[in-house]
Amino acid sequence: MRDIRGSVAELYAAGETFALATVIDTQHSSPRGAGAAMAVSASGEVVGSVSGGCVEGAVYELAQEVIRTGRPARERYGISDDDAFAVGLTCGGVLHIFVEPVDPLRHPHLGEVLAAVEAHRPVAVATVVGGPGEVGARRVVWPDRAEGRLGPDRLNDAVDDDVRGMLAQGRTGILRYGAQGQRRGDDLEVFVQSFAPAPRMLVFGAIDFAAAVARMGGYLGYRVTVCDARPVFATAKRFPDADEVVVRWPHVYLGEIEDEIDERTVICVLTHDPKFDVPVLRLALRTRAGYIGAMGSRRTHDDRLERLREAGVPEEQLARLRSPIGLDIGARTPEETAVSIAAEIVQNRWGGSGLPLHATHGRIHSESAVPQGLLPAGPVFGSTGR
Repeated sequence: MRDIRGSVAELYAAGETFALATVIDTQHSSPRGAGAAMAVSASGEVVGSVSGGCVEGAVYELAQEVIRTGRPARERYGISDDDAFAVGLTCGGVLHIFVEPVDPLRHPHLGEVLAAVEAHRPVAVATVVGGPGEVGARRVVWPDRAEGRLGPDRLNDAVDDDVRGMLAQGRTGILRYGAQGQRRGDDLEVFVQSFAPAPRMLVFGAIDFAAAVARMGGYLGYRVTVCDARPVFATAKRFPDADEVVVRWPHVYLGEIEDEIDERTVICVLTHDPKFDVPVLRLALRTRAGYIGAMGSRRTHDDRLERLREAGVPEEQLARLRSPIGLDIGARTPEETAVSIAAEIVQNRWGGSGLPLHATHGRIHSESAVPQGLLPAGPVFGSTGR
């Protein structure tokens, strides 16, 4: 829902009932991940997507029925179904969609949820989507409080503990419990949608390539900061797609926020100037950042490594450095280079081969793939490849 929160906020403020369809589970080569959402207004307006176009028509019809009856519904769409081709899901994947009616009476805390997401504050919504409980019952969980009831106190307490763990990791998915909240049970299904703060992309070096990288970072769902020590170059006007532009020596700024860097953080050093990039890389390589890349030619890279060794950076830290930055796709322009860097970030996260898909075999989306670090909340890296 993160990507359609503006439209959802408008529908919610209008006070009329609308339907919110959410992907709650997937298998195989599903078009979009858990958490992808589509809203349908009472007048029939649609925003968002649950499948990149595959099953939207069928979900739209279901959403209208949910608005009419006021009762939530759950549907499975998969290639093994008799009507799979009728709804267009020909990729071999399986989607589980939960559609619920939403208005201020049914979801009194949605306004707070949307405000928290907008302000980059963590919040999660837990909804009963199957089992003996009240389907559609909802509980909103913050790090320090919770509102709403899913069932008995034991269930609420168990869900609160588990959801806070998922929220800390930015995870979205289904939890299963016994009817009274027993963790060994699987009668009751609770879908948890985590809205963790967006992961950070730190771009050091206010050059033309940085503007394209910042734009791509925002597209991938990162909160982008561009930092440079030169105030004439580090301006909001030059980097309109960045969430913030900081005028500071890169290593000084990185030292100030070092405690905020986690496994989801991406660091791109584009300065290719030793007086900037050696100090900031020396610090970056000891952080928990999931990706650290640096721009420059192979000669620049070799010189940079020697300078970092002289600065005392151990070999195991140097092995983390992606330099020269990006995948080899023949990029020339700033925009093409930004695509190259973004491709390497995604490849690093999911452990892909980096080869053309036509040169590989087997599933496009491996069910056993484990991201290196944590995914941004929501379907940031969802692919429409079939």
